[in-house]
Amino acid sequence: MLKTRVIPCLQLIGDSLVKTVKFKDPSYIGDPINTVRIFNELEVDELCFLDIRATAENRTPNMEILQQIANECFMPLSYGGGIRDVETAKKIMSTGFEKVVINTQAFHNPGLITALSDHFGAQAVIASIDVKKNIWGKYHVHVADGAQKTDVDVVAYAMQLQEAGAGEILLTSMDRDGTWSGFDIELTKKVAQAISIPLIANGGAGGIRHIEEAIKKGCASAVGLGSMVVYQQKGMGVLVNFPDKQELEKSLLS
Repeated sequence: MLKTRVIPCLQLIGDSLVKTVKFKDPSYIGDPINTVRIFNELEVDELCFLDIRATAENRTPNMEILQQIANECFMPLSYGGGIRDVETAKKIMSTGFEKVVINTQAFHNPGLITALSDHFGAQAVIASIDVKKNIWGKYHVHVADGAQKTDVDVVAYAMQLQEAGAGEILLTSMDRDGTWSGFDIELTKKVAQAISIPLIANGGAGGIRHIEEAIKKGCASAVGLGSMVVYQQKGMGVLVNFPDKQELEKSLLS
C-alpha cells in the first residue's frame, strides 16, 4: 500500500464512465464495472466515483450501478452526486461504500455535513470544493457541477466545512481538470495550510512528477487522478491504468 494515497477519481453520468476537460464536453470512457475489475487487478488502494450531473439534473444516486460497483470492488469506495440527505447517504453506505462526497449541498446546507459526520463519523464525510480562477487571479468556489459561481473565499469555505464536521476536503481545480498540465499548486497549498484535515488535490495530473509536486510543494495529503488513469496518454485512446507503485514511492520518498 502506498504511504500517500493516490486515488482514481472517476466521473459518472448515470451508469456511464466519462471524462471532462475543464468540466466540459464529457467523453465516454466505458463501463464502470469493467473499470473496477481492472483497478482490482492493479491493486489500487481506494476509488472515488462522482456522478457529475446528478445534482444539476435533479437526479438521485443510481443505486443499481452503485450496488454493482460495490459488489465488484475490493478496495475502499467513496461516492458523490445527488446526495441531499442522511437517508440517501445511508442507502449508499448500505451497498458497501465507505465514504460520501458532498459538494453542492454542502454549500447550500452546511448542516448536512454536520448531520452526516454525527451519524457516520467524520472519516466517512468528504467535502468537495470546485474552484476556478478568474481573469484577475482570484479563486472562486463553484457549485452545481461548476455551473454556479459563488463569491465565497475558498480558504474560508474549506475551514467552514472542516468546522462543520468534514473529515477530508476534495479540492478540484476546474481550470486544470483533464488538461494533464499539473495541479494548481498555489491553490492546493493555500487550502492545505489552512486546515488540519486531509486534503485531496484533484484536477490536472499528467505524470508522477505532478503528484510529487502536489504532495511536496502543495502540502496535499493525497491526490486524485482522472485522465491519467483512463487514457494511454494525452490525446490518445482509452486505457485504464495506474502509475507504477515503485516509481511513485521512489518519487514521493526522495
